[in-house]
Amino acid sequence: MNGRAATLLELPKLLERLSCFAVSEAGRDACLALAPLPDVFAVARAAAIHDEMREFASQAGVRPAEFPPLDGLFAWLESGRGGTDVLDLDALASLRDVLHQCRLFLEAIEPTGPRCPWPLLAEEAASLDWPAKTAAALTRCLNAEGLLKDEASPELFSVRVELRKLHQQCTLRAKEFILDHKLSPWLQDDYITISSDRYVLPLKTSFKNRLPGIIHDYSQTGETCYFEPMFLVERNNAVQELKREEREAERQVMRFLTGLVRDELAGCKAATNFLVQMDVRHAVLELASRLNAVPLEAGPGLPLALRRVRHPLLVLEAVARGDKTDASAGKAVRSTGGGRSGRSAPSGVVPLDVVLEKEQRILVISGGNAGGKTVCLKTLGLAALMARCGLPVPAEAGSTVPWFEEIFVFLGDEQSLEDHVSTFTAQITRLRDIWDRINDSSLVLLDEFGAGTDPAQGSALAQAVLEELVARQAWGAAATHFPALKAFALAAEGVRAASVLFDPATKKPLYRLGLDQVGASQALDVAREHGLPEAILKRAEQHLLLDGEDAQSLIDRLNQLAVERAQELDALRRDRKELRDKERQQREKLAREQETLFAELKKQSQAIMRQWQEGKIAHKQAMRELAETRKHIVQQGKAPATVQPAVEETPLLVAADLEKGQRVRYLPWNKVGVVEDVDPKRGAVKLDLSGVSLWVAPAELRRADVPAAPGKATPAGKVASQPAAAPPTRQEAIGSLRLDLRGQRAEEALRQLEEGVDQAMLKNYGQLEVVHGRGTGALRREVHAWLRQSPAVAQFAMANEDQGGDGVTVAVLK
Repeated sequence: MNGRAATLLELPKLLERLSCFAVSEAGRDACLALAPLPDVFAVARAAAIHDEMREFASQAGVRPAEFPPLDGLFAWLESGRGGTDVLDLDALASLRDVLHQCRLFLEAIEPTGPRCPWPLLAEEAASLDWPAKTAAALTRCLNAEGLLKDEASPELFSVRVELRKLHQQCTLRAKEFILDHKLSPWLQDDYITISSDRYVLPLKTSFKNRLPGIIHDYSQTGETCYFEPMFLVERNNAVQELKREEREAERQVMRFLTGLVRDELAGCKAATNFLVQMDVRHAVLELASRLNAVPLEAGPGLPLALRRVRHPLLVLEAVARGDKTDASAGKAVRSTGGGRSGRSAPSGVVPLDVVLEKEQRILVISGGNAGGKTVCLKTLGLAALMARCGLPVPAEAGSTVPWFEEIFVFLGDEQSLEDHVSTFTAQITRLRDIWDRINDSSLVLLDEFGAGTDPAQGSALAQAVLEELVARQAWGAAATHFPALKAFALAAEGVRAASVLFDPATKKPLYRLGLDQVGASQALDVAREHGLPEAILKRAEQHLLLDGEDAQSLIDRLNQLAVERAQELDALRRDRKELRDKERQQREKLAREQETLFAELKKQSQAIMRQWQEGKIAHKQAMRELAETRKHIVQQGKAPATVQPAVEETPLLVAADLEKGQRVRYLPWNKVGVVEDVDPKRGAVKLDLSGVSLWVAPAELRRADVPAAPGKATPAGKVASQPAAAPPTRQEAIGSLRLDLRGQRAEEALRQLEEGVDQAMLKNYGQLEVVHGRGTGALRREVHAWLRQSPAVAQFAMANEDQGGDGVTVAVLK
């Protein structure tokens, strides 16, 4: 990936914004140094780690705090210059703080149960060569301020104890001396102090010759001299000797600690790099939150399908300004200013659909000046670069991009007076230099290529370039005003036409992209809006050919139809979202009502049984009250009881058909229970439903081997139920309910998954097989993320190889 493309697409600016979310200097440097990942597997791993980090950040509650950079420390140790020298306390304290933070992350990542919610993070943590000796020694020897503790070594402890004794002796002896000689009026301050590392008295200068002793210094005003009485000289000499021993003991400890760091240097570097990486990942999480971004699936053979993609820098700018929240973006966003003009834009960063169908490789964008063509090219290129770098992209979940080994960009005016290069010459020279490197894994972005020369020849040259790109199966996008290229885009195979839309009434740009159509340049409208004299505009209109005016009318009509279609799609998206929200709320409400009714019955039944066991009521009375309680609860739960299995054609059961221990389905609640007792005379059956015992009529029961709904063949994406020959116990239900999500977009697949889990719960199946395919793992990650947060799922894991391996996930339901 060439740096020129990254610069033109403003990737460094985005990385600079990303670095602002890092808390450490090392993390900020690592953000700025992010580069495209080497292969598809690295990109897929980055996406999976991002998903795990999102869950880790929400559950673990551990975030990086600011920590100092250690590159200089490690470089000094590796250079060999520190063979005899020791690390100072600042360096050791910095390393201690870094290892402490790293240890907090490792402890939070370490799995506490049989299933780890972030396996890739756990794998990284487990493979870390932890410098245990260094971390323990630094924690034991250094206090919170980064100074050596007394307990760092026996020698240091002994010396400091002696120093404290001497300090007490000097203080006590000085006080006695002052009181005995009544020296308080002579002293500037009634305390003993230290000057030149010796204990002294702050004596007024006018009395300095009254006592025998040594003057070490004067205050700045000259009114105070620091006087060492003769009786303190011997004690001060002892203090100096002990301080020398203290320094030597401290140096021995630091030499020992430096040796440990040098021995475990690889582990210290690995721990530091891990902490820096966690800082970068938290910064990426914050960036994704601001952008409402998701990881893209990138790989060979995938289509170019960027749905509702937005330019990240524009979104960040809008968020910073606190502009109006765009419902489609989910964040506060601002308009995508278009092209080279300063035309006003509607509030909100408008999402774009940059999509190529199967067998299409080139997108040709036309339309009005300042309508957003260049922004569309930059958004496509930057999104592809972000996907290669493992960064989430502000696009709809399920969007994909092919694997681009290189991106070549032709944007802006590349003329140079110093190099004697014109705009057209610069484009041709640049194309000549990279032409041999273009292949089927290249993305070429052309902004008005060929516009710097004769329009007929420039248009022919641009069309020839696009035709050759199609022949090489290269990917590309071009913004143009050439009519010939517009016609080429509509007619040529492998090429798709698109146009930036404008308001039919005001002629102002909407910054939206209409696919499979071309657009007019709107040059006169732009010129009029920017204040060009009306006389010039009228003269220009007179020069337009009549057939050109007719073509303009046709293009205006096509634009109007495209705008109406886009508005209808927006309305459908909103309606679909509202319906799904209502559906989810209804399901949640239904589940809560069912749980409430069941809990009420259980509570009342237990109270009745407790009264019977305590002898407060007779057995018959207890049975009668249990029956009345059940009847009352069933009447209250008519609404939830409407979700019943379609088993009306199955034969009714009678008491004689049932025996103790048999599993049956209780229709009013659609739950499976176990027969505890059968009373043929009364025609009643005692049923145990998850700990609740009640007498019911046999007519309300069905055999548990009858599924809640008849199994029927369904299209892909629907739940396919197979007839069961035996009661569907938790073990036997494996494979009996299967959900095929292959070939679907993430949003549709998750909707089908939610419906499939609901059906499985209603039919009392213990497990659900979800077929998502192998591929690059994007759909699998979405499925796992949904299952992880679903309250109906107890656990899930990849299927055995004979069941589909890593292309199938088996979910165990509660």
